[in-house]
Amino acid sequence: MSSLDATRAELALLVLYLNKAEARDKICRAIQYGSKFLSNGQAGTAQNVDKSTSLARKVFRLFKFVNDLHALISPPAQGTPLPLILVGKSKNALLSTFLFLDQIVWAGRTGIYKNKERAELIGRISLFCWMGSSACSTLVELAELVRLYNSMKKLEKELKGEDKHENPQYLVKIKQSNERLLSLIKSSMDIVVAVGLLQLAPKKVTPRVTGSFGFITSLISCYQLLPALAKSKAT
Repeated sequence: MSSLDATRAELALLVLYLNKAEARDKICRAIQYGSKFLSNGQAGTAQNVDKSTSLARKVFRLFKFVNDLHALISPPAQGTPLPLILVGKSKNALLSTFLFLDQIVWAGRTGIYKNKERAELIGRISLFCWMGSSACSTLVELAELVRLYNSMKKLEKELKGEDKHENPQYLVKIKQSNERLLSLIKSSMDIVVAVGLLQLAPKKVTPRVTGSFGFITSLISCYQLLPALAKSKAT
């Protein structure tokens, strides 16, 4: 393959990536929290970028609550333990509620919804819902990692003297484990971001801490949305 063909292929992947509304939202999220880190809550250009990007992102999320509402009413995967199903459904319910309420916050900030005090209250409620969904995600990912670990140990016993790293099933489980671990890190860090946005611990979780954690989780989200081929190149 010539260098021109390689460049064309890479540009095609970039176009495919940027055509996703979710990818553009996460790029904007990285800009938003990067600006929050730089501003550290102080007035100036960085804080203006933070606020304007936050408002712009809300447009990407209009009617997005339908996705988690659909996941909420969809049947769970076979073999999933009941406690894990309940936590997963709680996550879907909380995230769907957050995204729904976030539309009212957007309407309030754009002047469509006139009651500013109620809009601010709804904004706080929505952030608590997001924090709850992040906590549920953390529990789900942790439980799934334990299940994966147990299934890998069982597979190792079945393989006995064989090289486990040559077994396709084992390699798939390793890949799934790495993906779950990355999601666990992201959801755990998002809890800290929510605490910062709600100002529940303002002395410890400062705007700079909130910005740094939010920026890192945004980069993780951007990576997770990459096409499989681009991921293999990145790693």
